[in-house]
Amino acid sequence: MAILTHDPFLADPFRVMDEVFGRVLGDGGQTTGFTPRLDVRETADEYLVMVDLPGVRSDDVQIELNDQTLAISGTRVPVETGEAQRVERPYGAFSRMLTVPQGIDPDSIRADYTDGVLTLQVPKPAEAKPKKIAITGGTSQKAIEK
Repeated sequence: MAILTHDPFLADPFRVMDEVFGRVLGDGGQTTGFTPRLDVRETADEYLVMVDLPGVRSDDVQIELNDQTLAISGTRVPVETGEAQRVERPYGAFSRMLTVPQGIDPDSIRADYTDGVLTLQVPKPAEAKPKKIAITGGTSQKAIEK
């Protein structure tokens, strides 16, 4: 099962228009909130989720797994040094939600944050192994693989 992404633009289609018109018409140089870009790759054993978060401290990022929803959220704080002449880099809160296969062990997910890229290694759930069932009765005992 592949990881499905929840696209926040579909959840809030007017946000895109607000961002476009805010840049064209001018929004006072204020850009708050953003949607970080991410890639999801699949290997034989795991899913790799790579999220671009330049300028975000690792302490300002939260990762949670609730049922089949992997949530990545946090905040990028604006630089307050000096008087702003132009502000184009987005800051504020962000959130990304991914639907993952059922049965993923939250304790097995590993997270690394290097050079502004958050990398999550999400091991695939173990597939159910065949179970042998012994048949009793008669003169011999046989095993059936299910």
